[in-house]
Amino acid sequence: MRKLNRNIAIVTSIFMLVMVVMLGVSYYQMQQVSPLQSEVMQTLKELNEANGENESLQQQVRQLDLLSRKAYFVKEGQLKVGLFILLAMAGVLVVSLNLYYKGTKTLPDKELDPVDEWMNKSRSRKYITWASAGAAAAVLALVALQHVDVGNLLKKNPVESVAVSQQPTEQGATGDSLLIAVADTLKTDSTALVAAADSVEAKEEVDSLPIPKITSNAFRGNNSLGISSARGIPTTWDLKSKKNILWQSKIPKHGYNSPVINGRNVFLTGADQQARELYCFDVYTGELKWKVVADKIPGSPSTMPKVNADTGLAASSVATNGRQVCAIFATGDVICADMEGKRLWAKNIGLPDNHYGYASSLLMFGNELIIQYQNNSGAKILALSTANGNQIWSKSGNDKIAWSSPIIASLGGKSALVVMGNPAIAAYNPNNGAELWRVECLSGEVGSSPAAADGVVYGASEYSKCIAINGATGETLWEASDYLPECSSLCATKSLVFCATSYGMVCAYDAKTGAVVKEHDLTTPFYSSPVVADGKVYLFSNTGKVYIFSSSNFNLIKSFETGEKTFATPAFTDGMMIVRSDNSLYCVKKDEN
Repeated sequence: MRKLNRNIAIVTSIFMLVMVVMLGVSYYQMQQVSPLQSEVMQTLKELNEANGENESLQQQVRQLDLLSRKAYFVKEGQLKVGLFILLAMAGVLVVSLNLYYKGTKTLPDKELDPVDEWMNKSRSRKYITWASAGAAAAVLALVALQHVDVGNLLKKNPVESVAVSQQPTEQGATGDSLLIAVADTLKTDSTALVAAADSVEAKEEVDSLPIPKITSNAFRGNNSLGISSARGIPTTWDLKSKKNILWQSKIPKHGYNSPVINGRNVFLTGADQQARELYCFDVYTGELKWKVVADKIPGSPSTMPKVNADTGLAASSVATNGRQVCAIFATGDVICADMEGKRLWAKNIGLPDNHYGYASSLLMFGNELIIQYQNNSGAKILALSTANGNQIWSKSGNDKIAWSSPIIASLGGKSALVVMGNPAIAAYNPNNGAELWRVECLSGEVGSSPAAADGVVYGASEYSKCIAINGATGETLWEASDYLPECSSLCATKSLVFCATSYGMVCAYDAKTGAVVKEHDLTTPFYSSPVVADGKVYLFSNTGKVYIFSSSNFNLIKSFETGEKTFATPAFTDGMMIVRSDNSLYCVKKDEN
């Protein structure tokens, strides 16, 4: 037992010596930096003085000021924790020495090992006593030096701390209580401290970026029309060299649905035999912010339905209105979450009777979630409340199975819901489901979605026709059959209608007459849909080759291989494009000049 106490004393002494050195160095470094005299604080001071009338900027300055202070006090708190540990070790040393020397007033007659002999000599005991007292004194001195009165520090620096002093705290909380609360979150590992400081700096930089104003709230953008108002969209990038690539992230589970963007959030889904999941990524960093699992839903099938490999269990794109985001899977499960990832509600609307797998994407109109649910067992359109999932209205019909997705178009000065299937293209009042007009014009397996521009609705299906319909009256304006899509959807401007086929031909129809204005034989299949953005038409082939055309005359501007198969349609926001490939999700940033 004496030998154990001896070893404890020796190890403790060595540990204390190392800790004293490390804490001394750390304390010295702390004295060289003040959170109120740093370059960051000087910059905050200048911003605050120059923009006293800008409340929005003032708020950002306050946040930056708090982050700067937090980095300093995190390090200070780390040092305090180390000092407390050192004090505890000093106590252990005293106790172990006391137990070691207990009952040893005279030397024993038996031979001692060298260490015991040294420790039992009176002179050595004095050395140990003085060394222990010195270590304890050093610890107490460091603790006293480290005791910083933050409140007085702030009072002595009123000018530099103006960004914080202008922001009142709840219930009269002082700067001291705020910083004490921050200190409570400290970690004891010095490497973690460095990482925390780096994280604060990175977060400060990212949080200062503006929230993107351009949204892409559904499949093919707002209202699912294939038109984006985003500007500054890149026309070249390279995944291997990372040229113009802001980030590239792995998606936990596979899916063919397209990304959706609202604010800093990028939404999409993934699924396999084990789970169906809704994801939210950060638009600036590609970080997976949260996921919501579609589980424990009454009526959900216990076994997954059989689906085609080209469709999968997560082919339908999500939809959002900026308050809620909803997703649907091939099981008939619908889930809805808020922007922070809290699941609000979930329900099963029936197992789809579908030989390929369910693929129609969702759409939101105000507080309505619109679902096109056309299966072998029947066709219906549902409008559910985004708040609770309750049915607002439902429209049933005799249309055959289809994989098309609905759009919202401005027809005759009013918003209309346009749905396409076999055999009809029809328009409805999105508020109550009342039918506005219906044109029976299509046949076969309808996988493409309609388009609309300038009050005209366009639809097309392979082995059928391409048709233009007056959105106000339902009158057919023209028909064409030159080139027809299989999965890819049409998109249109006032002058041209763009079409991509599964056999590699792409064309532009004249929006007024239906004549082919321009065609390109690209010898590669297309499932992704063309999208008009920034005066260009962006189109991805299945192999991952991207084609960029002029939206005014459909001349090919540029094409290049991305190296990753791409079946989804890209989403656009301020100077950025989000692409879901077969392997990853990535963000292409604005061209570097």
